[in-house]
Amino acid sequence: MLLAHFVVAETVDVLESLYGTRREQIAQAIRSLVTFDSIVCVDPALLLRAVEVYETDRIDFAEAYLVACAETTGIGRVASFNRSIDRVNTIERVEPPTI
Repeated sequence: MLLAHFVVAETVDVLESLYGTRREQIAQAIRSLVTFDSIVCVDPALLLRAVEVYETDRIDFAEAYLVACAETTGIGRVASFNRSIDRVNTIERVEPPTI
C-alpha cells in the first residue's frame, strides 16, 4: 500500500484539529507506519525528517515538510509568510514580496 506524503499531512491535520491528538503521539504513529513492510513511501527519509521537524521544532506539518524538502535538495531557503519556520536553524526563511 502506498503512503503518500499529502495523505500524511491530511492525517496529521485531522488528528490534531478533530481529535486533539498530541504531536508526540502523531509523530510516533507516522514513524511506525513507515516501518511496516506492507507500506511503501516514495521517500521515507524525507517523510521521517519532516516528522522529526514537526515534532521537535513544533511547527505545522506542512511547514515541516517544506523544511525537509529544502534540506534534502540542498537549497536551504524557503519562501514563506509563516514565521514559525524561523525556529528551524538548518534553513533560511525568506519573506515573499507583497503583491
